[in-house]
Amino acid sequence: MLSIFYKEINSFFSSLIGYITIGTFLAILGLMMWVFPDTSILDYNYATLDQLFDIGPMIFMFLIPAITMRSFSEEQQSGTIELLATKPLTDFQIVSGKYFASWLLVGFAILPTLLYYYTIHQLGSPVGNLDAGAIAGSYIGLLLLGGSFVAIGIFCSSLTNNQIVAFILATFFCFIFYYGFYFFSKLPIFVGKVDNVVQMLGIDYHYTSISRGVIDSRDVLYFLSLIIAFLVLTVTSIGRRKW
Repeated sequence: MLSIFYKEINSFFSSLIGYITIGTFLAILGLMMWVFPDTSILDYNYATLDQLFDIGPMIFMFLIPAITMRSFSEEQQSGTIELLATKPLTDFQIVSGKYFASWLLVGFAILPTLLYYYTIHQLGSPVGNLDAGAIAGSYIGLLLLGGSFVAIGIFCSSLTNNQIVAFILATFFCFIFYYGFYFFSKLPIFVGKVDNVVQMLGIDYHYTSISRGVIDSRDVLYFLSLIIAFLVLTVTSIGRRKW
């Protein structure tokens, strides 16, 4: 698994992929948080990082599929997936190596936003007047959200050898799992009956819960279950060559 992990990391940072990903994320986030008047922190009367955690998932919904779309699509298109199969690696090790490399890249993109935390910390009146617990929970939630989107993106990449199709599929599934269940819960058939249960199936419900600063084991279990489920589906998908 480590050989695949190092290969993917080297691939990200030996080309422009890693730098463009991190730069794009920070550029969009910076504009939304500090420049555009409707969402600028500078136009608020109190120190908060709510904009970061509200905008982050929407950016990830497009950015992470762009990272993962090449994971298996490129391997299938170039035929190197068969070369990987000859290595002393199981399908799960191949999938895990690619998954953790992509998730680490997402983590690298989030890391510079700690500068935003320091800035808001200094802008508070008095200095440090922030809800540190909620912010820590939100960062954990953002990492788990990123991990879930990476798992979804890798699965979609394993379904096709076309990177554009993989990107579109991943964006669609990320949207459905993040926002879809909330909208489904508003359908007349669910309202007043099981609408809350339907909402609990979506990522947004658990992400919002963690963002309050309370790390509930049910929310963590949901994210881990979703990640594992899509990794297992990916292993099954790339195992089609043996059928």
